[in-house]
Amino acid sequence: MHQSNIAMIGLGVMGKSLALNLLDHGFNVTGYDINQQNRLQLEREANTLAEHESKGRFFSAENLSQLLGSLEKPRVIALSVPAGSIVESVVDELLSVGLSHDDIVIDTGNSLWTDTEAREKKYAGQLRFFSTAVSGGEVGARFGPALMASGDESAWQYVQPMWQAIAAKVDEHGLPVDPFEKGEPCAAYLGPAGAGHYVKMVHNGIEYADMQLICEAYHFMSQVLSMSAVDIGRVFERWNRGVLNSYLMEISADILQTCDPVTGQPFVEVVLDKAGQKGTGLWTAVNSLHQGAAAPTIAQAVFARAISAQKSVRTQLSKQFPFAGGKSHCLEHQQVLDELEDALYCAKLVVYAQGFDLMRNMSDQEGWQLEFATIAKVWRAGCIIRAGFLQMISQAFDTDKTLNHLLLADDFVESLQSRMKGWRATTANSALYASPMPGIASALHYFDSLRCETLPANLLQAQRDYFGSHTYARVDVPENESFHLTWSGTVREQVKA
Repeated sequence: MHQSNIAMIGLGVMGKSLALNLLDHGFNVTGYDINQQNRLQLEREANTLAEHESKGRFFSAENLSQLLGSLEKPRVIALSVPAGSIVESVVDELLSVGLSHDDIVIDTGNSLWTDTEAREKKYAGQLRFFSTAVSGGEVGARFGPALMASGDESAWQYVQPMWQAIAAKVDEHGLPVDPFEKGEPCAAYLGPAGAGHYVKMVHNGIEYADMQLICEAYHFMSQVLSMSAVDIGRVFERWNRGVLNSYLMEISADILQTCDPVTGQPFVEVVLDKAGQKGTGLWTAVNSLHQGAAAPTIAQAVFARAISAQKSVRTQLSKQFPFAGGKSHCLEHQQVLDELEDALYCAKLVVYAQGFDLMRNMSDQEGWQLEFATIAKVWRAGCIIRAGFLQMISQAFDTDKTLNHLLLADDFVESLQSRMKGWRATTANSALYASPMPGIASALHYFDSLRCETLPANLLQAQRDYFGSHTYARVDVPENESFHLTWSGTVREQVKA
């Protein structure tokens, strides 16, 4: 029996793709899945690879004991199983059949970051528990994903050559290149246990919002400007060659120009307008609330999916409240499209700023010392939110190590100033023509709140003191001093709390 460099447990879409990617790069892989059909499918595809080129060798294990026996030491085992209790079940079974304290188990699933922290503590001294969040979907996993690793540093030193080999690559300009060419790999060690899965969670929150922003632009162009799906797709294709260059813009342009093979209609128009979700966007929104770190556009994207699920209610309300506003022929279409492009860019930038602000807050709380330039670099290729301006984001954090908010970076200040008018005009048009833009509008309100030196929170805090004696700080004394005003009766008296 040959000795494999790594084993993959769970050979569904992602596990199979990662295994084939490893084989492509010359690593020997053992695969195991409780579903025999998954094992046989990977075996067939691995054999096809081996027939055409010199690749790594594949071994299909019948059980976990056989899997452990096939591996060189220290044994490296990657799990591609559903998030949750099944992760512990597999690890516990591996321990029962002979896993040792020096062996490395890598969780590559979409686990909640707090679960990852708990697992490292649980298995300390029994094995080296490690995590690597994987982004890029099936195609990314197969041909070059973005990999966000965290946990035991000694484990990272051992798996680093494999992970950097299979990851997506970029050139010196931050542009994606063939994963077999020389380039900077989109794989990095981000810190202690939990850090990698947390960063991936925020990635997915940004993904939710980015998708929503694009959908709002499509909806406005379709419903208000009466543009066909194909024409909208062509506009998106043009935008993708500019500042809005991204994977999500690219695939949206392709989707809108695709016909349904059954009816011949635009494909997008035969898809039911009810969006699903797997929970990672929700996790990000909930985490922002727990932190007290504002990420309203990410939250709005989650709410938008929830509202889309209320199809019957929406149908009833559309009949009760038909739009009776002005006609879109009053709009100059090219001007509106230019403004919409500006709005989409500004809102997208704000979404990334919200995501990086979340990561900064959590990094400070957990003591992770996250490197934000590194995170932006990892996201430049392979992952779903890969976009041209991530190179600018990485440069912004590289240039100013103390940058405490992305919107303060000089290049982005200039970008926002030049596109502000279009952003505001688009948000106004969305209200005037009843085309919902919760993402684009919330991004603008977030920005306006941040740039407002004095917010109405002074009245809010006075309200809290009035009904609940919650105290307040004053503008004319140090902020750490708090006071309470006696509100009952005719005499107002301030006391220091």
